Amino acid sequence: MEATSHPDPSVQHTTGPDTAPVAPSPLDQTGNPASPQTGVPCRTCSSAAGSAADDAGATAARYVYALGRIEARFPNLAAEKEFAQASGRTDTAGKTDQETFHAMLSERDNRYLVRQLCWVLTILGLETYLLRPRDPADIDLLVDAIRPAPSPNDVDVVIGWRGPIAPPELCNGLMVPIVAFDQIYSFDRDALIKAIPKPEKTSAERFRPAAEEVFTKIMQMTDNAGATSEHRALNYLAMRYPGIYATAADEFVRDFSLTGVDVRPSPLTGTHDGCVFLRGVSCRVVSVMR
Repeated sequence: MEATSHPDPSVQHTTGPDTAPVAPSPLDQTGNPASPQTGVPCRTCSSAAGSAADDAGATAARYVYALGRIEARFPNLAAEKEFAQASGRTDTAGKTDQETFHAMLSERDNRYLVRQLCWVLTILGLETYLLRPRDPADIDLLVDAIRPAPSPNDVDVVIGWRGPIAPPELCNGLMVPIVAFDQIYSFDRDALIKAIPKPEKTSAERFRPAAEEVFTKIMQMTDNAGATSEHRALNYLAMRYPGIYATAADEFVRDFSLTGVDVRPSPLTGTHDGCVFLRGVSCRVVSVMR
């Protein structure tokens, strides 16, 4: 089946009445990178000899907009024993292990335990990033990502700045990049699908399967760690731009099939623009501004 490809200037920007967000607003797209204290260099800390273009490219390479699952782990045996000792002072009768874990982390008196844990973002089951809040007050966002009754449909969106590889002693030998996050959104797939505005001419019974299939394709893309321009744009659209779901639903009605999702640089505007191709469906041009 031959796919159509028609850039649509009417959807070049991700703002306006036709582009209502399908998830809470991410971080301020004009925000600055983390300070050197977080292990992520700031925009003004580059060498004076570096050009402005080099600085912009380096900053973009460090920016992360990733979709996955957040897990809390003990960095060593001492931290695990301390947690077990603290849980002995809490009423856990009738609770599952996960419910006990969530209840312990939710107690304000146990915030010191939260700071001792390793917070790992897994993508497609692979350990991808270690998470650290840029603002200490955002530690609560990590706690909110731990559900008392987790589900395979749980999704965590992490937005932040990628730093160096973690030393082996930081998290029991796990050596992955550290991400200093600005924001985390935790929800499940059903909540996301329900929040997507349904096209007027499409019934809810037809729209939901189409939206679920598009989102699943994006989540299952190989090597999508949310660290490249293409993957950041795609993940942003999955969370913030309902047009891709409406387009897929419309094309399913026309007896098209969805074979994949591609992201390509757009020749129409700047370097941060991309064209999202729903293979077997059609193309929409978007501009992701930071």
